[in-house]
Amino acid sequence: MSSEELVRFSITVPEDLLSEFEAEYYSENRENRSEAVRSLMREYVSRERWRCSEGEICATVTIVYDHHLPELTRSLTSAQHDSGDVIICATHVHLNHSTCLECVITKGNSQDIQKFVEALRKIRGIKSLNVNVTTEI
Repeated sequence: MSSEELVRFSITVPEDLLSEFEAEYYSENRENRSEAVRSLMREYVSRERWRCSEGEICATVTIVYDHHLPELTRSLTSAQHDSGDVIICATHVHLNHSTCLECVITKGNSQDIQKFVEALRKIRGIKSLNVNVTTEI
């Protein structure tokens, strides 16, 4: 957690919602309700920055593809080179003889990262593409 001053506020929720939330939250051995709400608030801010194409975000882009398709591999490399300003690193793993998984870690303006993801979506042959967005908050 940052060194920012904490602010106390109260919220009102239905009792059954709170009970269900706490049952789920504490079943994962988490510390306290305040940390749960902070985590949910961070997730919300991240999603909104992504949705509105505004602000600085971090995102992991996970791609599964057949590496035997040479044009796909060239297109994937080209898209990454075109977006080098937001790519921190990429990890390539061989899942089996023909299938690869690549995880690209990005950080930068939401709009720039979305352009990278859209370029990937246009590449034919990608089996799976998932984006997980977060912020530094």
